[in-house]
Amino acid sequence: MAGFVNNLLILLLLFQNICLGFRSPLSVFKRYKDTTTSLSSECLGSDQPVISFGLSDFALDIRMPGVTPKQSDTYLCMSIPLPVDDEAYVVDFKPHASMDTVHHMLLFGCNEPSSAENYWDCDEGTCKDKSNILYAWARNAPPTRLPKGVGFRVGGETGSRYFVLQVHYGDVSAFRDKHKDCSGVTLHLTHQKQPLIAGMYLMMSVNTVIPPGEKVVDADIACHYKRSPMHLFAYRVHTHRLGKVVSGYRVRNGQWTLIGRQSPQLPQAFYPVEYPVDVSYNDILAARCVFTGEGRTTETHIGGTANDEMCNFYIMYYMEAKHAVSYMTCTQNANPEMFRNIPNEANIPIPVKSDVLKMMHGHHEETKDSDTSYLLQQAKKEEAEILDQDFHIEEAVEWPGLDLKLGQVSGLALDPENNLVVFHRGDHLWDENSFDSKFVYQQRGLGPIEQNTILVLNPSNAKLLHSTGKSLFYLPHGLSVDKNGNYWVTDVALHQVFKLGASDKEPLLILGVALQPGSDKNHFCQPTDVAVDPITGSIYVSDGYCNSRIIQFSPNGLYMMQWGEETSLGRARPGQFRIPHSLALISDLSQLCVADRENGRIQCFRLETGEFTKEIKHKAFGRELFAVSYVPGGLLFAVNGMPYPGEAESVQGFVMNFSTGEIIDTFIPLRKSFEMPHDIVASEDRTVFVGDVHAKAVWKFASAEKMEHRSVKKAGIEVQETKESETIVEARLKNKPESTDPLKNTDKHLVQEASSTGVSFVLITTLLIIPVVVLLAILVFIRWRKTTVYGADGEHKLDSSSGRILGRLRGKGSGGINLGNFFASHKGYSRKGFDRLSTEGSDQEKDEDDGTDSEEECSASPLPPAPSSS
Repeated sequence: MAGFVNNLLILLLLFQNICLGFRSPLSVFKRYKDTTTSLSSECLGSDQPVISFGLSDFALDIRMPGVTPKQSDTYLCMSIPLPVDDEAYVVDFKPHASMDTVHHMLLFGCNEPSSAENYWDCDEGTCKDKSNILYAWARNAPPTRLPKGVGFRVGGETGSRYFVLQVHYGDVSAFRDKHKDCSGVTLHLTHQKQPLIAGMYLMMSVNTVIPPGEKVVDADIACHYKRSPMHLFAYRVHTHRLGKVVSGYRVRNGQWTLIGRQSPQLPQAFYPVEYPVDVSYNDILAARCVFTGEGRTTETHIGGTANDEMCNFYIMYYMEAKHAVSYMTCTQNANPEMFRNIPNEANIPIPVKSDVLKMMHGHHEETKDSDTSYLLQQAKKEEAEILDQDFHIEEAVEWPGLDLKLGQVSGLALDPENNLVVFHRGDHLWDENSFDSKFVYQQRGLGPIEQNTILVLNPSNAKLLHSTGKSLFYLPHGLSVDKNGNYWVTDVALHQVFKLGASDKEPLLILGVALQPGSDKNHFCQPTDVAVDPITGSIYVSDGYCNSRIIQFSPNGLYMMQWGEETSLGRARPGQFRIPHSLALISDLSQLCVADRENGRIQCFRLETGEFTKEIKHKAFGRELFAVSYVPGGLLFAVNGMPYPGEAESVQGFVMNFSTGEIIDTFIPLRKSFEMPHDIVASEDRTVFVGDVHAKAVWKFASAEKMEHRSVKKAGIEVQETKESETIVEARLKNKPESTDPLKNTDKHLVQEASSTGVSFVLITTLLIIPVVVLLAILVFIRWRKTTVYGADGEHKLDSSSGRILGRLRGKGSGGINLGNFFASHKGYSRKGFDRLSTEGSDQEKDEDDGTDSEEECSASPLPPAPSSS
């Protein structure tokens, strides 16, 4: 009996250790939980603001406590204490807000909020001491993201002990039903020390005066940087109504490098620095705000009211932890003379439609302008866009569009109803006899194509909905559809660009001279693609096979500017092209990306200036990259060309993170094979179409994560069907980057509503208690059996048996319980932290497909053979 008692005591100690081991992360929240106030029942997740993710990570839910603003342009604040005393790091943010009710949110860190109330009017202030902005959210703006390994340090001896949430309610008409708002943000925090610490650098003008009626007034700020190196990854601009454009630069040895440039009348959130910028000791940080005094009858000064002005340029940066400074400011102009050399772009206002101005200032007046509904629709879609990388693309094998009888498929697009639009060449072919050495078309005697070259298909079943384009074209190439449903196409034989209405037989606009190649402002030479800015209406043409340039035209076809040049010998430099073949317009970031075909890369440029911003190039692309397509929210899709003899890179599709250039996924078809995939288009639900000029086919692919599957068992075989009854077969993904982290698939769920994830601790504890109870029951049963069968001899055997069981829990050669080894032996356990999505652009990514360096780091390869026609 004594042995049984000993065993029981050991089990109780084991149980106590297990419970203590999992209680300790939550015990630090006890002080916090005892002091929290109850929130509105309408606030989901507010009943458990702190959620543990294990021994080191936890989430903090920061929400408005069920408020109902009474008037428009109300600013409300609330505070919440950091639930731990020791140092922690904020590594990710998840917003909970709708643009229908919230104009923008700001999250501050400080040590003493301005009020101890549940919430208060922010006119009273946010913090009594110095405050740092940690996060900003605004409608129609990308979410703030921290690069991997970067965190905001809070708590401890030097970090903030309170978070203050400020919410701006622009238009309160949404509160006519008197409902309560619980907008906010969930923070993911960790106790794991981060190697890089995030901070904020604020550049602010304090003495600018704007005379009434003055057309242009500049406010300049500049400071010498005298600290350890820092790396910039996000920026935010801020003025009131008179601000036209705010630009920030690093100046080194007289060279101006753009950090960020934005209209302050657009959503004032943090935007990613598109091209990595580092700042070293003795560099100069410079910023300019451009104002106008038109419409004012008195001087306007810097101040905090709506009738005053402000000129702020915020820079979010990271530094090595040992040198980290969390907050720095610059309020002077150390070198006024230097601004004579500021790039001209800093003086050019960014146009913003009046509808956007109304929306940004909280006025939702109805208008008949068709652009309004478009912008609102886009804003709603983009408000929820948080890049989700954990998915893959696979072919929809039952889609009948692959069997359509088409000519050479040269272009694809989606119309405003998300119908698929196909541009094909009918019975015409582009071959070696099509052009002479001067690029003049040689087969005019064939006449134009007699078939309808533009086909509109139902994306679900490939049923023909509409067709047009008969007797208009000789050799179709590029296609896009604008927000009004007009078709924009290029013809390489005619050397022209056309705008066609969906129901018009004659073009609405023609650019270029028929059958005359050229390189001046009025001629093209085999133009490849066209894109139209949905906001400004500007037209961008990639020109082309025998020119190496991008040309911008006004909405009515007037020449505006051009950029680009032919690739020189050796490695291609930024802005050089060898067949700019396809365009993807990223309107939410004001950029244009170009598939630089024979250089095997993607180049991106600013829409307003044509300035180069980034290059995306991977070894997996091979020597040719044919087409590129963008989905708002950060996904870039592309297809490459067939490998040259002796090269291993296969022809396939790519999915990439636009911000970093990282390859997320690759895909190939199951039916037929890619021969020369010529164009690609993707929709916001991640449905992808690829058109092949040689195979004369169009494939449909879909994100397995987004498709609704249901299982149907037939003859013992499980068949998965989509909502559209399309059978999906597991894709043969080539060189798919596989995650070795078992937590990767759950990372996106870590910061969820507290009401749903709050059960995790209870579930873990229950699962740990059950084996202990079962073990105790087994020991009692063994004791009873051995006492019954063996008498007193069974007691010694019981001791040996239980000793072996506990020995396994203790670990080899250990006199104590090794819970680390115990849990590490179980599937799904990981010591790794939360993987954060990087926003740093990178031109030297490791190729994720084979682990080798990209071509960025390789020596220049010999010039390839002459490109094939397509």
